[in-house]
Amino acid sequence: MEILLFGIIGVVVLFSVIALNALILVYMERKVSAWMQSRLGPNRVGPFGLFQTTADIVKLILKENIRNDQSDKVIYFLAPILAFVAPFAAFVTVPIANTIGIRDLDMGAVYIFALGSSVIFSIIWAGYGSNSRYALIGAMRSAAQMVSYEVPMITAVLGVFLIAGSLSMREIVTMQADQTWFIVYQPLGFILFLIAGTAEANRAPFDLPEAESELVAGFHTEYTGLKFAFFFLGEYAAMLVSCCLIVLLFLGGWLVPFVDNSIIPAWIHVAVFMIKVYLMIFLMMWFRWTFPRMRVDHLMGFGWKVLLPLAFINLVATGAVVLILK
Repeated sequence: MEILLFGIIGVVVLFSVIALNALILVYMERKVSAWMQSRLGPNRVGPFGLFQTTADIVKLILKENIRNDQSDKVIYFLAPILAFVAPFAAFVTVPIANTIGIRDLDMGAVYIFALGSSVIFSIIWAGYGSNSRYALIGAMRSAAQMVSYEVPMITAVLGVFLIAGSLSMREIVTMQADQTWFIVYQPLGFILFLIAGTAEANRAPFDLPEAESELVAGFHTEYTGLKFAFFFLGEYAAMLVSCCLIVLLFLGGWLVPFVDNSIIPAWIHVAVFMIKVYLMIFLMMWFRWTFPRMRVDHLMGFGWKVLLPLAFINLVATGAVVLILK
């Protein structure tokens, strides 16, 4: 009974933390875009517009849910739930400090990547279940894009697993305390993972599934109200997962450089981890408001002809170096 109670409390706390971070990210995105476009951004609802995102969520909750009569009812309703649940479940194995985390799995990295790949099902369901040409084309684009960038993303990070000799996220960070951050050993892997992770999260300039000028709103064209909010929060939760992975795998996780981390309190480790994560999120937002959207053929060609060969070169070189040193 106690285990069940602790499990329920853990799920509630995790959901609250992710939802809060998603709301913060939406506000942050608006402020970053305003800053880059010489605007003020949200400044009406609450001090400095802090409650603008909350007001938007309330608005979406109060909106009427309208469904196409010809849509597949079951798939249509399941798609937005899976879009949020998959990145939510991935956080179960994401440690934010040496002693803070819900579960440390020996195959934690495999678990996270498997859940990240399952998001594609929600997108396909949304496109197919909506009975809309725009939604279906957007879903097909997204499926092709995620398959194309999933391969170089996983290949790019295999070098880190070779060096660390483990798939546990906590052990990978511990290895960086004993040596140095893996970005020093894997600069190419870091760049490839950052680019592929941005594409996996459907962030600009890789947001072809949601190209407004071509597909209205892509695979969630037919979604309104709370269902649209689930897709919206799921996108930011996926971006948060990607940035957490980048920090854990390449940037030392919660470790503070040049000091003895064993004497640092856990709350400082949590603060350091979140600062690193939000810096990576800011970088992704910078990409969105700096680079134009890529063309479909350029997007696919870039993934298969540029990223994947570079990822294989990085993997072979890393494997050779590890073999020689051992």
